[in-house]
This record gives sequence, structure tokens and C-alpha cells, in this order.
Amino acid sequence: MAAVDTVFEQLGSMTVLELVELKNKIEEEWGITAAAPVAVAAGGPAADGAAAPEEKTAFDVVLTAAGAQKIQVIKVVRALTGLGLKEAKDLVDSAPKPVKEGVAQDEADTIKGQLEEAGASVELK
Repeated sequence: MAAVDTVFEQLGSMTVLELVELKNKIEEEWGITAAAPVAVAAGGPAADGAAAPEEKTAFDVVLTAAGAQKIQVIKVVRALTGLGLKEAKDLVDSAPKPVKEGVAQDEADTIKGQLEEAGASVELK
């Protein structure tokens, strides 16, 4: 298991951006996605007759403020969205503004972490 331990140590030393790039490469190369499993609710009303609240599965990542390191935030926004420099700068300058909409919770958390690491204030909706 020395090889597994080595890979695990390498993963632990990677930045969030590097981990996202790795995830994307795995998805492209092997067709494996990191989507969270979706639980299927049993048919019928809840025991007390009230309907159970639906679990939110799609989130919007909203940039609320660029923070002190605006250039770093613009770079992260460009990497996440594929926008050009001007478009990414306009998005950051017009905060609060959605960066990504309708993404799974794990992806939304990853994006939020990347933006916060760059110094931005982020909200999940």
C-alpha cells in the first residue's frame, strides 16, 4: 500500500485549484463524475401527513465582494468560468453577482473555497 500512501500524501499537499483540475481530468479521461448520489424519496406523504421538505440539489455561487486581492479573485473567476479577462473583471466589479448557477453542492463548496482562498466573499444560494 506504499503507492496508495504516496498518492494520498500528494493529494493532501495540492491546492484546491489543482484538485479541481485533477477532478476534471479524471472526468474527461475515465468518464467518472464526482456527483453526489441523489436519494429517492419513498412515495406517499410523511407519517404525520405533512410533506417532507425537498432537499436542495442545485446551488448558485454568488460573489458578494472581491476583497483586497481583486486580481487573484479575477484569476480564479476566469479559471472557473472560462470567461475572458474583461468579462471576468466585469463580473468581479459588479458584485454581488452569480459566478456559477445550478451546480451540485460539492462543486458549489469547491468553488466557494477557491474564491475565498483568493480573498473573496462568497455566498451559496
